Amino acid sequence: MSTALDTVRRYLRHLHEGDTAGLVSCFEPDGVVHSPFLGTLAAQPFFDKLAASSSGSVITPIDLLVSADAAPGAQRVAAWFRYDWTLRDGQQLSFTCVDVFSFGPGSDRIAQMHIVYDTHPLREQVGDKYAISGG
Repeated sequence: MSTALDTVRRYLRHLHEGDTAGLVSCFEPDGVVHSPFLGTLAAQPFFDKLAASSSGSVITPIDLLVSADAAPGAQRVAAWFRYDWTLRDGQQLSFTCVDVFSFGPGSDRIAQMHIVYDTHPLREQVGDKYAISGG
């Protein structure tokens, strides 16, 4: 059986490859992503939006960390990585971020992912063109 750590490694590989179906397959059917730019979305629409705005990504893992204090039976894994991202319009961005993955009891699929990074430098470069507008 796969472990939460295996799932996070697979997730990072799919992110590097730009494999939307692979990314979504790492999540529970009702899995959600909490993004500084896009807010909270179900996994499928989040990764569809990412794919529509991207033309390539290079993911360089720095470290994977497993929580010592997750709820009984649950697991949490954090992935710290460098994200070299090429937007659809050719603009290139480089930053480090941490994705925090939460897994339910006994599951190796992601229930929630919180994306953590400093948005200020990115917003200076690309503005809010990838934010959800209107409500």
